Amino acid sequence: MAELRQLDRPHRLLLLAELDGKVVGNGLSNASDEAGRAFLAPRVLPEARRQGVGTTLLLALAEHAVARGYEQGRSGVEDDGSLAFAQQFGFAETGRQVEQLRRIGAEPWPPPPTEYEVVTVAQQPWLWTRAYEQVALPTFPDMDVPSLLNVSADDWKKEWINEPRAMFLAVRGGEVIGVAGLMLDTDKPERAEVAYTAVRPEWRGKAVASTLKRMSMAWAAEHGITEIHTWTQQGNSNMRRLNEHLGFVYGEVSISVRAALPLTFP
Repeated sequence: MAELRQLDRPHRLLLLAELDGKVVGNGLSNASDEAGRAFLAPRVLPEARRQGVGTTLLLALAEHAVARGYEQGRSGVEDDGSLAFAQQFGFAETGRQVEQLRRIGAEPWPPPPTEYEVVTVAQQPWLWTRAYEQVALPTFPDMDVPSLLNVSADDWKKEWINEPRAMFLAVRGGEVIGVAGLMLDTDKPERAEVAYTAVRPEWRGKAVASTLKRMSMAWAAEHGITEIHTWTQQGNSNMRRLNEHLGFVYGEVSISVRAALPLTFP
């Protein structure tokens, strides 16, 4: 709840659904990271499905998005039942992401690089803004998503980092050339998600991403984290291969779906 309250914004809609006095679902309507689209996320407990709860949530979330001027909505589903539900409202598949997981054991720190230095955001916090300008914005177009990512500088500061000590930056001559790290899970402190990982084009192929990721895994081992995970777009074969090289294995598949707004009841 504390995390949700920190992420609350005037343009977001957060809903709870009750059935017979019990909370059985929630919903989120928000600006998507993909430019020009709303993100809609109705969630219903398995035992409360097929009773109209998901439909009520989804239509309310879509109505909020339409009121904010959006003509398209996107979401993600991870099972056949949820996909069939989304398709009833006109959602169609636009892509897939695969989960990759890595157990953390005794993780040695890689040798310090010689062509650049690595610092954490905790050590030099002003570099996080520079990372947005010098790494994030130039590399967002490389993401295998239907539309260019739309991430503001404010969102970058508040939502793309939650532990400065676990975010590693490769720096050369005062410029940030690469970023990788971890997003900690306060509900499951033994687990963490791999944060945005990217390297400026001119520095690719020089093991920058691999070095930063190995450092984040060594940090995880020293801080009681036993598993890390990430979601990788199917078209991002380079990152998937890097993760495979680092010992990641495959988990679930998330299907990205999109529909025109307003939605109509099937």
